[in-house]
Amino acid sequence: MSTAVAQPSGSLEMQVGGVQSDPSGVDAAVSQIVGFRLANEEYGVDIMRVQEIILMGQITRMPGVPEYICGLINLRGHVIPIVDLRKRFDLAVSAIDENTRIIVVNVGSRTIGMVVDAVNEVLRINAEQIEPPPPSITGIDHVYLRGLVKFKDKLLILLNIEDVLSEKEQAMLGSATDAVA
Repeated sequence: MSTAVAQPSGSLEMQVGGVQSDPSGVDAAVSQIVGFRLANEEYGVDIMRVQEIILMGQITRMPGVPEYICGLINLRGHVIPIVDLRKRFDLAVSAIDENTRIIVVNVGSRTIGMVVDAVNEVLRINAEQIEPPPPSITGIDHVYLRGLVKFKDKLLILLNIEDVLSEKEQAMLGSATDAVA
């Protein structure tokens, strides 16, 4: 599950762990999803991809990168690139506030941070709750979408986090972070 850890600088950081597997296999079809908000819509990413959730901090800008790359941060000695998901998904940009967070995720062999408006909760969902996105959906590119999750009175857009950055973009960011590290 999640635990909040107070940092010496007064920041709040959430460590996110993986799902305990049930040896009986009863929960094999249950996933845990970290739910977050972007532009008044609910999104989610598989908790197994999430390393941690941190407060917005100082981001070092990088020249010559796409607009949706905010820059780099030093996370306990590891330099990681930060992606603004609003810009990546061509959503209206909003001001950073006290709810803005960076979700640190593992994508392939890389670690990146994703700026989101707020992190809401960790949800347990069954595989049957995930439906493919309708072909008529507009907005973010279908390659990013894993599906839609229906629960209670709302929909959650489940992301394919591996596809948020293309292989070329991941390689470009990897070169930039390796040069700094």
